[in-house]
Amino acid sequence: MEDFRDLVQRAKSLSLEIALDIAFQCSPDHPYIAQHPEWFRHRADGSIQYAENPPKKYEDIYPFNFDTEDWESLWTELKSIFEFWIERGILVFRVDNPHTKPFAFWEWCIRSLKEQWPEMIFLAEAFTRPKVMYHLAKVGFTQSYNYFPWRNTKRELEEFFGEMAQSGAREFFRPNLWPNTPDILTEQLQHGGPAAFMIRAILAATLGASYGIYGPAFEFCENQARETNSEEYLNSEKYEIRNWDFGSGAPLTELLTRLNKIRRQNAVLQSDDTLKFHSTDNDQLVAYSKHVGADQGVVVVVVNLDPHHTQSGWVRLSIEDWGLSPLESYQCHDLLTETRYLWTGARNYVELNPHSFPAHIFRIYKQART
Repeated sequence: MEDFRDLVQRAKSLSLEIALDIAFQCSPDHPYIAQHPEWFRHRADGSIQYAENPPKKYEDIYPFNFDTEDWESLWTELKSIFEFWIERGILVFRVDNPHTKPFAFWEWCIRSLKEQWPEMIFLAEAFTRPKVMYHLAKVGFTQSYNYFPWRNTKRELEEFFGEMAQSGAREFFRPNLWPNTPDILTEQLQHGGPAAFMIRAILAATLGASYGIYGPAFEFCENQARETNSEEYLNSEKYEIRNWDFGSGAPLTELLTRLNKIRRQNAVLQSDDTLKFHSTDNDQLVAYSKHVGADQGVVVVVVNLDPHHTQSGWVRLSIEDWGLSPLESYQCHDLLTETRYLWTGARNYVELNPHSFPAHIFRIYKQART
């Protein structure tokens, strides 16, 4: 615990927060098994029922029975686990599979904790039906995993984020976009090379108010799956301790650093409210913008979704929303490459090579009148 305290303090000195993963389940040798057998379901032969997700069997995992007659002491004990870590400086928690536990428990637990520590953040690791994810948000989860890893085409992205940003869900649901996780190495990342990692990082950092990566696997473009048609990593850190050689330079370090700097300098990217998609004449190009008024800042993003080939086409922007006239010229400052373009009107041409930079992240500036 002394080492842990030093870690938390060092992180805070760097303006970082340590987040902790919470998985409410037990190994067969956990003290709860002997001390509180009533907290678990039992088979007919008296043995404790282990976890199953057919056809998989998890004989090393004993789930809690939240409906036990002794539920009050179980719920209080589980809440105390959060309190233990809060007292040691942790206020951000990623909760494993919260949708497999009762909503009533989360509503009571999160409300009770936030009464004392309102700044707490709860991230729901729940890849499940939208209605269930929405319900988790309503009972108190601050942010949520979602289907972003598997939304790859232009149509999929526009439909998915259209609902996130423009439907009633935006009033309570806060997506946190992760291109990969310790459990998920998508097919696109497996076969798209470094360009696919770049594309997914740029989409995550600009489409959503919050994003994350499971690194350094992502930073090093780790793409080997355990087997065909599997999304499990071949060399999974769930089963081994790995040492990563940052001295040799990870392929995506520079890009991720640049994306985080762009987000810090353009607060509009830290919001979902004004996300709007724009038309392109090439389905491999997706274009969207976020803005808070023409004079306060407009960011336009155009991404080549093809990790293998250069794609080009015409993008039509809704410049009238930003107070620009159809004949007015405006400067597009690419924040990724520091290049600048002078565009006029709503329709302009783009060409993107995925092996250099597969996207433009433009900051739009009005031309000064003379």
